[in-house]
Amino acid sequence: MRHARVIFDGRELDIDIDTDVNNRDRITTTDGEVLNVALDSDAITWLPPVKEPGTIFALGINYADHASELAFEPPKEPLIFIKHANCLTGHKQVSYRPDNIDYQHYECELVAVIGKTGKNIKREDALEYVAGYTVCNDFAIRDYLENYYRPNLRVKSRDSLLPMGPWIVDTADIPDANALRLTTTVNGKVTQDGSTKDMIFDVPFVIEYLSKIMTLNPGDMICTGTPHGIVDCQPGDTIVCAIEDICSLETRMVSEQEYYGDKY
Repeated sequence: MRHARVIFDGRELDIDIDTDVNNRDRITTTDGEVLNVALDSDAITWLPPVKEPGTIFALGINYADHASELAFEPPKEPLIFIKHANCLTGHKQVSYRPDNIDYQHYECELVAVIGKTGKNIKREDALEYVAGYTVCNDFAIRDYLENYYRPNLRVKSRDSLLPMGPWIVDTADIPDANALRLTTTVNGKVTQDGSTKDMIFDVPFVIEYLSKIMTLNPGDMICTGTPHGIVDCQPGDTIVCAIEDICSLETRMVSEQEYYGDKY
């Protein structure tokens, strides 16, 4: 089952999406209303899929090939920083490129969404605390990156620079989150092609690690890092981050002035 948040017919709705034996999607609200609309319809506005975002944990340099790409030694323990809900936006929404920068790149990432409260969780029990998985694009602005291990606010904390969704897939529907193909395209050209099997620290390890430090709660999210293959993104570009069996996340880049309008 897939779960999402949308605006449809002027209403903000929580929806469930199931696929029948004929591969047709059935969309229902959590109140049981059937929506007669296609998932690719422009009548749907996609919202970030987590209704009440908790702590957003993001892993840096969690793929060995990405560490090599940046000429770094792979980390010996998870390198984790915190993001906030202002960064979130949904599928088919816009993200902006700040003025006067030289390099802004996407980061296609698997996201584990926590479904229940836990502290000191054992690795073997960790997936019991995961409600499901989604996809994010954790944009980074390299100009301000003073420390690859602990990105500062200007690098990772701007409005709209964490697109996520379009939906969350139940954990039970993903037998092995460590064996999923991950791709990114920019304007239709494949620029990244990797696999979650190359993560240095997998989801159960990270849950055990984090829960030793702090309590994990429903709505917390763990963004697990990106593999090799990053390119600069410009206003007008369309970026699609996809992870096998989960979803494809589309984002259109705009300028800072277009994004903020009269607040620019």
